[in-house]
Amino acid sequence: MKIEPVINGVVARTAHPAGCEQAIKNQIEIVSRSKPISDGPKRVLILGGSSGFGLAARIALTFGGANADTIAVSFERGPSEKGVGSAGWYNNIYFKQQAQTKGATAVNIIGDAFSDSVRQQVLDAIETQFNGQVDLIIYSLATGVRPKPDSDELWRSSIKPIGESLTGASIRLEDDVWQETELPAASEQEIIDTQKVMGGEDWQSWIDLLINKDAIAPNCQSIAFSYIGPECTHPIYHQGTLGRAKVDLHQTSHAINLKLAPFKGGAYACVCKALVTKASVFIPTFAPYVLALYKTMKAQGLHETCIEQMQRLFNSKLYPHPIVDGERLIRMDDWELKHSVQQNVSALLPQLTADNFSQLGDYHGFKTEFLQLNGFAIDGVDYQQDYTLEQLQALRP
Repeated sequence: MKIEPVINGVVARTAHPAGCEQAIKNQIEIVSRSKPISDGPKRVLILGGSSGFGLAARIALTFGGANADTIAVSFERGPSEKGVGSAGWYNNIYFKQQAQTKGATAVNIIGDAFSDSVRQQVLDAIETQFNGQVDLIIYSLATGVRPKPDSDELWRSSIKPIGESLTGASIRLEDDVWQETELPAASEQEIIDTQKVMGGEDWQSWIDLLINKDAIAPNCQSIAFSYIGPECTHPIYHQGTLGRAKVDLHQTSHAINLKLAPFKGGAYACVCKALVTKASVFIPTFAPYVLALYKTMKAQGLHETCIEQMQRLFNSKLYPHPIVDGERLIRMDDWELKHSVQQNVSALLPQLTADNFSQLGDYHGFKTEFLQLNGFAIDGVDYQQDYTLEQLQALRP
């Protein structure tokens, strides 16, 4: 069979193994020629390390100068009669191959990061692979649900405004259609549930577990990823359910910072730039802003992909010493929020319509980055290659 891109709405239903492999190699090439990370961590645990910021962080820390060993947890599906498997499944496989070629340790733990069984697997891997301790914990889980402890019930997140409904445009990647949508205001329960899923509670529970198991090394740092954005995104993000969850995440970073202080370590929320990730394409009304932002930042020579942003985080903002703002946030959105960028975005955004968004905004770049997340639209890949299910199932993370 030949593997072709299949998208339902904004969800990719297929992934290309050779494309995922080439994407890993391309990211390694980018960090290898970038400013190297100095005094970086050597034993890194990444919760959510198979795509997006988590994967980019893993590549940067292993190949970008720190020469780190990594353990990554991810919830991915492999190939079966139901499909070819997820991009994260293949990202895990090909990252591990490249890391082992370099002589680095790369442990892939596939499963639910909220489960006790996966937490035990992580502890066992830290004990056997890392001499019992970690130097950096990255919390990068992107999920819409979280199990309630000791229960069969789930908390489910809702990406909605708070207080009043919101009307705005989204883009259906399946058929490149601009659609106006109205989002109702979140209920109080939806606000609470979204905070439970996307806030800082689970991050803190992981840190507590590692502290209780004596798995925290001296000078250990921990980061989690966040977003604030400019005023035009605030109704759906900063002032919505997502923003409420991120405020909780930021507050949690202070609590974890106190817990890591006896180890001479620290915890920080890292505010990233708006990017195309598997999680961000789900945010209603967010796509038009990204189209205008990409167009502007590329024109000004300021655009960064996930991998470029993570390399800059580790070589300039977290190591050798954390650089934070007055609220103890690491600001990787500094280029996005430049006056020259936002001035141009503010002028361009109102001009985007269903008829012209692909011409005025950078829809080509937006769609290409989404396809590349799943191994498609990457130069040098033979997309006519035939695969059998047996071949794919022989690949193991």
